[in-house]
Amino acid sequence: MTQALFESSIKSLPLLGRGKVRDIYAIDDDKLLIVTSDRLSAFDVVLPDPIPGKGTVLTQLANFWFEKLGHILPNQLTGIDPESVVAEDEREQVRGRGLVVKRLKPLPIEAVVRGYLIGSGWKDYQQTGAVCGIKLPAGLQLAAKLPEPIFTPATKAEMGDHDENISFEQAKINCEAVLADALKGTGKTGAEIATQARDAAIALYTAAADYALTRQIIIADTKFEFGIDAAGTLHLIDEALTPDSSRFWPADSYQLGSNPPSYDKQYVRDHLETLDWNKKAPGPKLPADVIERTSAKYMEAYEQLTGKKLVI
Repeated sequence: MTQALFESSIKSLPLLGRGKVRDIYAIDDDKLLIVTSDRLSAFDVVLPDPIPGKGTVLTQLANFWFEKLGHILPNQLTGIDPESVVAEDEREQVRGRGLVVKRLKPLPIEAVVRGYLIGSGWKDYQQTGAVCGIKLPAGLQLAAKLPEPIFTPATKAEMGDHDENISFEQAKINCEAVLADALKGTGKTGAEIATQARDAAIALYTAAADYALTRQIIIADTKFEFGIDAAGTLHLIDEALTPDSSRFWPADSYQLGSNPPSYDKQYVRDHLETLDWNKKAPGPKLPADVIERTSAKYMEAYEQLTGKKLVI
């Protein structure tokens, strides 16, 4: 396995910003370079220890889904080799983990789709009988499959802050406000784009969840991000259906009424919950065994879903 990459250092392109996991560089007016690092965040804090191979797994799994779901919605990919847009001595930093993508205007919402009753949705349901204001049948148990997938949008929080669930009506208002200038002359409104995003998110989730079941994985919930081009055409952006943005459960250990194990950073969360820390950056260092088990879990998710081995 190649050395873990905590932070990229591409000098041949202007750095636009760093997220919790991804570093974004400008190529030109139409294209960006996204480098997916091995950083890991938990409880909205980026931890000081990278997870070897994580960025490559996330990139290659997202590419798998972009291709499989391309018939539902266009995506951000350009097909340009990321190694061709950086200096020769920087190619190793982007190999397997870099993407050259279209420069699009992001929607100001996280497009969350829930197919099962778990996490904050379960807590909400216990208190209100609904999830994010969407009424559900009485008597559902923890981890129950919902009658149909539900769309529960959230705000996009700054790093270190928490996303906040919002109503679909508020999502439409937010899209109206943020996308107004970008949509001028297209004949489209922010509310229409929000509605299209909701419908696309549910269609993408449904297709992915149906496929994943054939690979013995349950996708309990996921979040998508969308952007629009100059014509107001909706695109799937950022990443899609990875252990960072989704809750994957092994189908053979699913049991109604209990919280199934996940193909994600649960090892890290479980370890952090045993520590006395204030959930502020930079966070505690991770033991070697937690790093190793988390890395293996990400790899297992990729191989289970794709049926392929990934050499890192």
